[in-house]
Amino acid sequence: MSSSNPLGVHALVWTGGWSPDEAEVAIASTARAGFDIIEIPALDPSRIDVSDTARRLREHGLAATISLGLAPDSDINSEDADRIALGRRTLLDALAVARGLQASYVGGVIFSAMTKYSGPTTDRARRNSASVIKELAQEAARDDITIGLEFVNRYESNLLNTVQQTLDYMDLVDEPNVVVHADVYHMNIEERGFRAPLLLCADRLGYVHIGESNRGYLGQGTIDFDEVFGALADLDYSGPMTFESFSSAVVDPQLSTTLAVWRNLWSDSMDLATHAREFIAAGMEQARQTRGSRG
Repeated sequence: MSSSNPLGVHALVWTGGWSPDEAEVAIASTARAGFDIIEIPALDPSRIDVSDTARRLREHGLAATISLGLAPDSDINSEDADRIALGRRTLLDALAVARGLQASYVGGVIFSAMTKYSGPTTDRARRNSASVIKELAQEAARDDITIGLEFVNRYESNLLNTVQQTLDYMDLVDEPNVVVHADVYHMNIEERGFRAPLLLCADRLGYVHIGESNRGYLGQGTIDFDEVFGALADLDYSGPMTFESFSSAVVDPQLSTTLAVWRNLWSDSMDLATHAREFIAAGMEQARQTRGSRG
């Protein structure tokens, strides 16, 4: 089933690393499953062989997006100058990877560390974060690259947990190529529902992560996807929608630990991915038809 949204899948559905052989498996599998985009995690941008990855993307006719979450020692949501400097370098390195892959998007938990904080943020730390993101956005704009802010649950950041917080932070950054990156897994924890927060984003919504409440197969958890797809259809959202799912069957030593991936929720990556693609495409098609029937 086709979709008017570019559909993507996170690389960790296929492989936990990014050696040339692992990149081939992930990229080829993404294409075979019928996706348009592979989302490549760049927690350590130096792990990505840009020229090799770019060649493989061309061979398989795929686009890429880049995502990452900062580590505690590279936290720009901080008052520590060394952490901020390392975070700035990491983000600019990830942007360089995106340029090399001709990717049009860099996003994720790029505004803070992706970790459980021991206390609330401070106004100074928040402003330090916004200052780095502003610089990143200005650099990205030179190549028409969009910067996405993925607000996450309270156990993975103390800065941006909701749509409203993200919009307020975007006002502080004040750059036109910065967008909301909405992840329904996190919204399921922090928001009162899906419809009102998604509609609140309006045209500032630029990237959507689709995942189930238990990180497994779509439709086998508690997320109200009718509400999600309905809101996106009413927004006339035409941007990327990327499937994200994690299982102990595929392990990245850094990311799997950060995300607390302790259970084996699935073992057949291709079955999981093709099911997700059809689920998203069918859900969006039904939502658009429903919207059309309302006039």
